[in-house]
Amino acid sequence: MAKKILITGGAGFIGHHMINYLLKNTDWEIVSLDRLDYSGNLNRIQDTLNDYKDNDKKRVRIVYHDLRAEINNILTSDLGEFNYIIHMAASSHVDRSITDPLSFVYDNVVATCNILNYARKLKKLERLIYFSTDEVFGPAPKNVLYKERDRYNSTNPYSATKAGGEELAVAFENSYKLPVYITHTMNVFGERQHPEKYIPMTIRKVRDKEVVTVHSDETKKIPGSRHYIHAEDVCDGCLFLLLNQKKIEQIKNDFGNAKCKKFNLVGPTEVNNLDLALKIAKSQNLELKYEMVDFHSSRPGHDLRYALDGNLMESLGWSPKIDLDKRISQVVEWSLKNERWLKV
Repeated sequence: MAKKILITGGAGFIGHHMINYLLKNTDWEIVSLDRLDYSGNLNRIQDTLNDYKDNDKKRVRIVYHDLRAEINNILTSDLGEFNYIIHMAASSHVDRSITDPLSFVYDNVVATCNILNYARKLKKLERLIYFSTDEVFGPAPKNVLYKERDRYNSTNPYSATKAGGEELAVAFENSYKLPVYITHTMNVFGERQHPEKYIPMTIRKVRDKEVVTVHSDETKKIPGSRHYIHAEDVCDGCLFLLLNQKKIEQIKNDFGNAKCKKFNLVGPTEVNNLDLALKIAKSQNLELKYEMVDFHSSRPGHDLRYALDGNLMESLGWSPKIDLDKRISQVVEWSLKNERWLKV
């Protein structure tokens, strides 16, 4: 009998890639749970399903629910049992968190508590993955790569609420023996990303010959940097964790016998935002027009550099399969052919 997986935030950017990846690589039944706000777009799922036959389309079910409210008995009965849950639903726009922090507490902490409460009542649950972020560790000094259990240093309400969700997940494993893994990933990009995000925004601005803003240090000479990772690689990493649990469970608990295992899903190459913009311009055979802007004065709560250590996942046998340049070219080409996803 096929496994059954629940993906919260399935109509979101990474969530819809997760649905697509599972359709291609498993025979599982997939349920997407989403409230369909500004970041959730059913057209993402519809576009994905267009490439599949009817039998595969029937494996996907879409359920509306706002996780700021508990999953009540009626919805619990309707959803049924699950073998796996990937909790991706979250508010993630840093700027929005700075102007409206309380809404992020509801979306990222209260909603996480509600899905964890639901999950602990399931009888067949094998694993829940809480999808977190590199930003819980805060800015990374030069040459520093944060490991999975390094200390938190949230610099904005978004990262603070994701850290809060992490601690709830840890607590539910400790209190209720809920089988939880936590993933940290860095800047994710790919097809159908929200047009406010850096890569689709840069693709559009380069195409339209507009000036691209590149955040830098206060001297306006050193651009910020990230380990960008394609959404498909993130999905591949999540599926790897679900399929290799026996191997993973052999990893010894650490730091006071901490049971909840954490994993960094890291992009193949660190790249600064100016070089990334240049790669995007090169993929379009166009010149890059850009302006270096002091990131602290222009966007309080943002950090110049994030960096994660990917050695743990590599030791288990996982790393991204395709290099960054190929992924950027792939996304640029797709976006220019599907320009409706670049519209603000």
